Amino acid sequence: MAGVVVDEEVGSPSPGISMVDCHCHLVDQSFDEDIDTVIQQAKQAGVKGALVVTETYTQFDKVLQLAKRHPDFVFPCLGVHPVQGALTGNQRCVTLEDVEKAIPIIEQNISCIAAIGEIGLDFQPRICVRPEDKDIQRQVLKIQVDLAKKYDLPVNVHSRSAGRPTIAALQEFGADKVLLHAFDGKPAVAMTGVEAGYFFSIPPSCVRNPESKLVHRLPVTNILLESDSPALGPEKNMRNEPKNIALSCDYIATRKKLDVAELSRITTANALKLFPKLARVIK
Repeated sequence: MAGVVVDEEVGSPSPGISMVDCHCHLVDQSFDEDIDTVIQQAKQAGVKGALVVTETYTQFDKVLQLAKRHPDFVFPCLGVHPVQGALTGNQRCVTLEDVEKAIPIIEQNISCIAAIGEIGLDFQPRICVRPEDKDIQRQVLKIQVDLAKKYDLPVNVHSRSAGRPTIAALQEFGADKVLLHAFDGKPAVAMTGVEAGYFFSIPPSCVRNPESKLVHRLPVTNILLESDSPALGPEKNMRNEPKNIALSCDYIATRKKLDVAELSRITTANALKLFPKLARVIK
């Protein structure tokens, strides 16, 4: 694909490229040894900032410390994911106790964060084992949406195997500043989110699907870029990094028949609209 040209040695972007990674997991243990290099390479590729999400309250301090080390790049998002136990390999449905432990810590650090996330619903059968699990996830989501509304913050949302119920719940709970990351629902369902003013972020894994119906349907005014690092990279079973959102940008520009610099400008403006704290690094 033509568009974003990145020098393999220094990662220099094409002129005029300015991007934001709106959803990534940079405190994943796979980045423990080289996170400073990963961030530097992202900057060299034209990435101006990254919204770094959490999955559990035990990651909160690590994200906040990373933001202190890289205040010109890392924008923390604190939240409780609908799937817990990923760090130990024993995945399970979230509980009310999980979120109850998290809320006081989030509120103590509310001035430091750019969004509440990663929150949402995940209705995979292996996660929602008990009849009550889906309802518990909805309760946990509502608690965190209410918190975001209380502090006028956006929400960074997961919706795997639950696209329609997630959008419906967000609308029911009154969420109006919403990013749905790596949306796997039907494009027609996504359009109900577009009608509500929600944004959708596209990861580098999009290059594995040359005919993405979601990218085709979404208006550019509702599209953001994400890496979801270390997952959803351009190749399976390889660690993904924020610099790879250049591939998402190029892919979307090609599908939308736009100049890649224009697409990067639009998605960065969209990111700034949803996450106003980015203003400190985007001029």
